[in-house]
Amino acid sequence: MIQFDGEIPSKLPQVGLSIFAIMTKLANDHGAVNLSQGFPDFPISEKLISRVNHFMQQGFNQYAPMPGIKPLRDAISEKVFHSHQLRYDAEDEITITAGATQALYTAITAFIREGDEVIIFEPAYDCYAPAVKACGGMVKYASLASPDFKIDWPVVRQMVTNRTRMIIINSPHNPTGSLLSPNDMAELERLTRQTDILVLSDEVYEHLIFDGQIHESVCRYPELANRSLVVASFGKTFHATGWKVGYVLAPARLTKEFRKFNQFIVFAVNTPIQYAIAEYLQDKNNYEQLGSFYQKKRDIFLEQIKNSRFKVVPCHGTYFQLLDYSAISDLSEMEYAKQLVLDHGIAAVPVSPFYNKQDNQHLLRFCFAKTDETLIKAGEILCKI
Repeated sequence: MIQFDGEIPSKLPQVGLSIFAIMTKLANDHGAVNLSQGFPDFPISEKLISRVNHFMQQGFNQYAPMPGIKPLRDAISEKVFHSHQLRYDAEDEITITAGATQALYTAITAFIREGDEVIIFEPAYDCYAPAVKACGGMVKYASLASPDFKIDWPVVRQMVTNRTRMIIINSPHNPTGSLLSPNDMAELERLTRQTDILVLSDEVYEHLIFDGQIHESVCRYPELANRSLVVASFGKTFHATGWKVGYVLAPARLTKEFRKFNQFIVFAVNTPIQYAIAEYLQDKNNYEQLGSFYQKKRDIFLEQIKNSRFKVVPCHGTYFQLLDYSAISDLSEMEYAKQLVLDHGIAAVPVSPFYNKQDNQHLLRFCFAKTDETLIKAGEILCKI
């Protein structure tokens, strides 16, 4: 075997294993209740599975077209129009992707060049910054202040320079469960007006909205939509994270550039699953009832921990709940998350890795996309701490 002992310089020298992989492995190794990684532990729709099997049996097993099959793009166009009253052209403005993370990476790769600046709001999902840095871009971090995690727009305006190429937003927000408001969208619209700044909008939890609130998608704001790439995920929507199917909405001029890179990164996405989802979307109940479904999950979890010493941070979307443990321990978030697994048999994710400079706010993120039995068991554990 040929041995190469030279050190290979890393394009991402500060990046290691993701916190989600770390905590899930720790949970698995110690048999802990896993409320760390964001995946459901309940089955997905039998009807949806049967339609995937149907299309497999019918021979839809070869490459799909690079942009995705036309029936799915048509169904997405109808869904977005129904939800936000904006019509995306299925031919030139909708692209099916291998999940949202791939879509986000492709969008950043397609548009960020050496020296470009990208504004990210932290705590931020962990795939944004590495992709920007791998492209030679510079990340500028704007902090969202606890406990409401709202954007300080005057601060953001001061961060914008003539090298600002992209602003990445995420609503409903992972990990905090906060939502962008109409005022936030108006501020973003004013900030980017008469500039060449692009908006990359991560909306993978678009249907997981609680308490009668509304998802303020960029699709509801035509001026913003004209400069935006919107990323969504069927894995999150239909409880099938392992299927890795998502999509990107963007005006034709942006889609054209996005697809140049998409064809070489993933080319095509699972064909029978695309056909099955296209059919499944015809029934609007399959996605419109998700908000009430997950609100019940959230409320069950909160009811179970109401007598605990953890302090609840308001959550209005996603399937994540932040809990403040400052009344329990002075340990750092990472240390305390490990202690919960080792001493109490329950896994959560520390919020500090969602920041560029890890800060200890005594916050942990718990995933409530679980069966009622799992949530009850988790509550019993947390109440004994």
